[in-house]
Amino acid sequence: MNMDIVAVSEGEVVFETRPTQAHYNPLGTIHGGLACTVLDTVLGCAAHSTLPAGTGYTSIDITVSYVRPIQPSAAPLRATGRVRKSGTRVIFAEAELTDSAGNLLATATSSLLVFAHRPQS
Repeated sequence: MNMDIVAVSEGEVVFETRPTQAHYNPLGTIHGGLACTVLDTVLGCAAHSTLPAGTGYTSIDITVSYVRPIQPSAAPLRATGRVRKSGTRVIFAEAELTDSAGNLLATATSSLLVFAHRPQS
């Protein structure tokens, strides 16, 4: 997905992505799937930043709202994810995707299930 970490602090992360032609939809704009994937990533990473070592998480749900079409000229795209409420069972997070001028492109919310991480052997 061509993402880079820009900033990380407890409960908040920022990623940037530079879409390529591979991310275009048939209309010549950036496919909403890229926006959803980047938003899902920052939601999960923001939640992960609040958890102790050995604790895992998985998405329960994600809701994405697309505010405007994402034009190829909008790059780089910046996604910011924040924990709204942390917990030992469920974490609630929100995220936004903006273009290089700071215009809002999409928003997302997610609930994430917290569990003891058990690596596969």
